[in-house]
Amino acid sequence: MIERVILIVLDSVGVGELPDAAKYGDEGSNTVANVAKAVGGLLLPNMQKIGLGNIIDIEGVPPVDCTIGAYGKAAEKSAGKDTTTGHWELAGVISSRPFPLYPDGFPPEIINEFEKRIGRKVLGNKVASGTEIIKELGDEHVKTGYPIVYTSADSVFQIAAHEEVIPVEELYEICRIAREILQGEHGVARVIARPFIGKSGEYVRTYNRADFSLKPPHDTLLDNVVKAGMEVFGVGKIWDIFAGQGITKSFHTEGNMDGVDKTLQAMDMLKRGLVFANLVDYDMLYGHRNDSAGYARALEDFDRRLPEIIAKLKENDVLIITADHGCDPTTASTDHSREYVPVLIYGDMIKANVNLGILSSFSDIGQTVADFLGCSSLINGTSFKRLVLKEN
Repeated sequence: MIERVILIVLDSVGVGELPDAAKYGDEGSNTVANVAKAVGGLLLPNMQKIGLGNIIDIEGVPPVDCTIGAYGKAAEKSAGKDTTTGHWELAGVISSRPFPLYPDGFPPEIINEFEKRIGRKVLGNKVASGTEIIKELGDEHVKTGYPIVYTSADSVFQIAAHEEVIPVEELYEICRIAREILQGEHGVARVIARPFIGKSGEYVRTYNRADFSLKPPHDTLLDNVVKAGMEVFGVGKIWDIFAGQGITKSFHTEGNMDGVDKTLQAMDMLKRGLVFANLVDYDMLYGHRNDSAGYARALEDFDRRLPEIIAKLKENDVLIITADHGCDPTTASTDHSREYVPVLIYGDMIKANVNLGILSSFSDIGQTVADFLGCSSLINGTSFKRLVLKEN
């Protein structure tokens, strides 16, 4: 029996537009392939061995004749293309309706109640880039003490504040108040604390960001693993995305490479269960900023460290690498993109050279993890355990 699964989400690393991408304005999106073209090819030999170049055509990452693991791609069945929806679906929750969006800012009844509850006025209340809005309103915020509220093409209520004006813990409490208000029809996927530091003209965001998500509507893979007497270690944004539900230990991260460090640390500590990691820099630093070169570097940085993760795998461990959506930095949009996600699976007990083709839902991954670990089945998803697991 599999004793541990290491599930790593490369945030936004999509592998081509879904059939319904046009509904989302995402025709032509293909995050990995388009990044590779933009930089003249990628060097990803370790993911290549598992089968990344066998999933789609990627410049610099040709297919191999015999992969060392199983590979394929998964379609998103949920409505939407955001982080919460993607991760929830990986864990067995299919969202039939997308989370609400606010292209014109939040309505007066939300802002008025929020201002009343926190005892301050707010600045902004519009769609904006996080880095640009602190350039625009940072000085006024420092002068008045009013927090900056903004949103994006995602379902988010973001609150930016200078750490010397509104201390981080106070900002978190303000976010919890917003989370209490934003329920029902205004139940955005995430309320996000966006602290920053610096002086006028030199403001920079810090890694003290925190996400305050809605709780999943029913039990997820994480809950089932814990109920079966095992542990779930969340690395990076996982605690935030699941509102802490079904997580026994959380590891805060500051960037992708720290995320790899913390994943390795979690592997050293976990005896049985699931390490669920999110590496966010692809999305946060490069996809949303249309930085193809940075995106490429981040992919290659992870690939160089992948052997460290593989070296820590025990005989009864399985490694799964996937994503939650796309965020193609080569398109005009700075929004997430509606894409397939890669599925790479490796371990001593995993068959070599298995092509999984196209999985019908991200939940197939979660259902397979549940099957691997011997915990209760999920509400959604079809296990492919028999296709990839070596016979005893």
